[in-house]
Amino acid sequence: MNHKGRLILATSFVLAVFVVIASCINPAKGYFNIGNKYFGQGQYDEAIVEYTKALELEPQFARAFNNRGVAYHKKGELDKAIADFDKAIEFEPQYTEAYYNRGNVYFEKGRFQTAIADYDKAIVLDPRFAAAYNDRGYAYLHMIKFDRAIADFDKAVELNPKLAQAHNGRGLAYRNKNELDKAIADFSKAIELDPNYAEAYFNRAYTYHRKGGEVAKARSDLEKCIELSTDPGLTNAAKQLLERL
Repeated sequence: MNHKGRLILATSFVLAVFVVIASCINPAKGYFNIGNKYFGQGQYDEAIVEYTKALELEPQFARAFNNRGVAYHKKGELDKAIADFDKAIEFEPQYTEAYYNRGNVYFEKGRFQTAIADYDKAIVLDPRFAAAYNDRGYAYLHMIKFDRAIADFDKAVELNPKLAQAHNGRGLAYRNKNELDKAIADFSKAIELDPNYAEAYFNRAYTYHRKGGEVAKARSDLEKCIELSTDPGLTNAAKQLLERL
């Protein structure tokens, strides 16, 4: 079950073409901007170096801690990422995105209750933060709290009707409550919004299988899942289910 949470990078202070000027005016912000440029190119080690230079000059630069944390997350160094988000929050206690980012890293570590606490804080700071409702919904799913999950997915969809992940998550919650038609409707909406959403095809196929009498539809969805999937685990699960039909 992938909640698709994406960590949020703080934006540059100026456009990239003005990085040199910014460096002259404020060297720390200049390093920060260069770090963002490297990050955008997928050069995470180089980005970390630049964010670290910025922090050496401005030790309480919350956005630099946040962005270095996001870069560490990209490298799979989750504990370092959490430590940097802790610092970002310490120096900027109202930093909504830092709470959200830390919540997503705790989610990846399987610490769902801790993740929920961070999503809670992000939502208090920004009650229209659709992604935070969505990701908290997935955390509740993992904790087998399906009604709470549905409530969060409802809010996420209300705030962002095009958020395919929220429809997928709500479909999973409905399926776990054995409300299979509602689940299929949500998976279908997720696919409508994102026709390349391999996991939603798998989820709808499995629900058709659970419901019974929908073998052709299940086969079609599984074949589409296998075609689109870049996740070996999801691909193997789809192939195994296809063999059972």
